[in-house]
Amino acid sequence: MKILGISFGRRNERCDILCKEALFAAHKAGADVKFINTMRMEITHCHACDYCSRCRDRGDVDIHCAFKDGYQELEAAFDECDGVIIAAPVYAVGIVGQFKNFLDRYMPSHDRANILEENKKRSAEGKPLLNPNYTKDRYCGYISVGGAQSHHWVSMGLPMLHLFSFSQCMKAVGHIDAYDQGRTGSPLLDDKLMQTSADLGRAVAEAIGKPYDEVNTWVGPKGVCPVCHNDLLMIENDGKDVLCPVCGIYGKASVGADGKMNVTFSEEEQKRARNTLPGIYEHHYEIKNMIKVCVPKLMANKEMLDEKMKKYRNDFDAEIAKMDAEAKAEQ
Repeated sequence: MKILGISFGRRNERCDILCKEALFAAHKAGADVKFINTMRMEITHCHACDYCSRCRDRGDVDIHCAFKDGYQELEAAFDECDGVIIAAPVYAVGIVGQFKNFLDRYMPSHDRANILEENKKRSAEGKPLLNPNYTKDRYCGYISVGGAQSHHWVSMGLPMLHLFSFSQCMKAVGHIDAYDQGRTGSPLLDDKLMQTSADLGRAVAEAIGKPYDEVNTWVGPKGVCPVCHNDLLMIENDGKDVLCPVCGIYGKASVGADGKMNVTFSEEEQKRARNTLPGIYEHHYEIKNMIKVCVPKLMANKEMLDEKMKKYRNDFDAEIAKMDAEAKAEQ
């Protein structure tokens, strides 16, 4: 039972403290724990070069990124873990960009539906299957850390952290919104916060190895969405429905006699949330159907598009100068 703790914050500061407290509790619960602070790592953004996809398509057992930097250390550690606890700071309403860089480079290329479909094809052809670590169930916990006293200044912290769950169909057992740290001074001065962090680590450890449908644990406040427990909502279908933009599931909203909004999500919708296998397969088929439409359209219009693309491929400043010269000549 291996649990990985990742802190995207400053060394020995709030993210580190809360993440380590969770890991200490997980270790007491019997887990083998590992901690990584990413602050000194270089993790560049995804360049959409498709190298990772080509690893899969050419029959490799492992999927890797072409760019060699700090990403590889996190990739190797995550592949080996059975559960993960992530603590990350909010600098500008949402989570720090380094977290998103890792997510963009790992998760889409390790999409569980794609892996399962590729393995079906390989099995039929008698070829080696992809790394089994890519399809194992994992439990996770998230800690968003912000200095702002007003919650709306950190409101995208936890929703962004939950993006980590989707491609691999992981199940979160809790999250912590540790804002107002500017006045708190240190998490060590907040006994309740430290205890909740310990509870989160223990919950991840105790969930590992159990089927998802047997674990209903949740550490932290239960939000409007019954899946991710965030309070973020979108209005859809001309105001007829609400949508959890994190999980992608639809619900119904009403206002009670007490003036409070009530939101309900059906069991059917909850079962197609983005972190579920049906949910990730929805996206898998969406992309496949998109390719069927897009590629023939591009091929049918190839010559016309090549001609129209010239000014976009040419030197930008030269094109601007050309536009200015043409405008001047027309005067």
